[in-house]
Amino acid sequence: MKSSIYPCIWFDGNAQQAAETYCSAFEDSSIQSSNPMVVIFEIMGKKFMGLNGGSHYKPNPSISIFTICASKDQLDAAWNLLLKDGRELMPLNSYPWSDHYGWLEDKYGVSWQLTLGLQSEKKQPDIFPSLLFTGEQNGKAEEAINFYTSLFENSKVEVISKYQSGEQDIEDNIKYAQFTLDGQRISVMDSSHNHAFNFNQGVSLVVNCDTQEEIDYLWLNLTKGGHEDRCGWCQDSFGVSWQIVPTILGKLMADPQKSPKVMEAFMKMTKFDIQALKEAAL
Repeated sequence: MKSSIYPCIWFDGNAQQAAETYCSAFEDSSIQSSNPMVVIFEIMGKKFMGLNGGSHYKPNPSISIFTICASKDQLDAAWNLLLKDGRELMPLNSYPWSDHYGWLEDKYGVSWQLTLGLQSEKKQPDIFPSLLFTGEQNGKAEEAINFYTSLFENSKVEVISKYQSGEQDIEDNIKYAQFTLDGQRISVMDSSHNHAFNFNQGVSLVVNCDTQEEIDYLWLNLTKGGHEDRCGWCQDSFGVSWQIVPTILGKLMADPQKSPKVMEAFMKMTKFDIQALKEAAL
């Protein structure tokens, strides 16, 4: 199974402005396409979607954007730009896990973890979503890793670090873990501290699927213990939101003659039906 996985961030009409801000904050970044509903952009060559979905959902720190910067100067410049009219969640400082690290929430509500990593690790610049398991989901990060990596081909666990006795959280909970799903790196953490947020649709993970078989397989497994939403959206048993989308949808929607009928068809769907979309486009 081949699939393309990338984060989607929910905005209230300002996706274009946010994308421009993010692309100015990081090198090798650009806006790929834009319309009133969706902005596709890349940061450090990695794909993101900005969705103008309205005021119903907002991003929160349960899913942040973990960013490994190439240099201290680049990190500081990105930090200062993103922090403008935002708020600091963890001050930019030296920590046991990083020589230079900070966590902030920008003015759009999107959370960012910026780091250099330890010198000994020689981490390459990268950017990927980071999931924080809090509240009733606390302690389930390792279960989530095993579940997600079982669903996607070409997936592997890269790092798992657990809390030890006497550390600041529950022993054997995930302090930090990192894995890849079809090449998309994701990190996870557990936290038993009192947080006023949990997973929601403010940040979701999009999976582009080539076939109906792929869609059916992922939909069946991701909705077990979770629930279905409209237009290819679903939430898994951990509360993480996914969009299971056929690759052909972008091509169909790019055709101004076909897109109105295609949109009318998929607005009535929960799980996407590729054949029904093709028939709507005729």
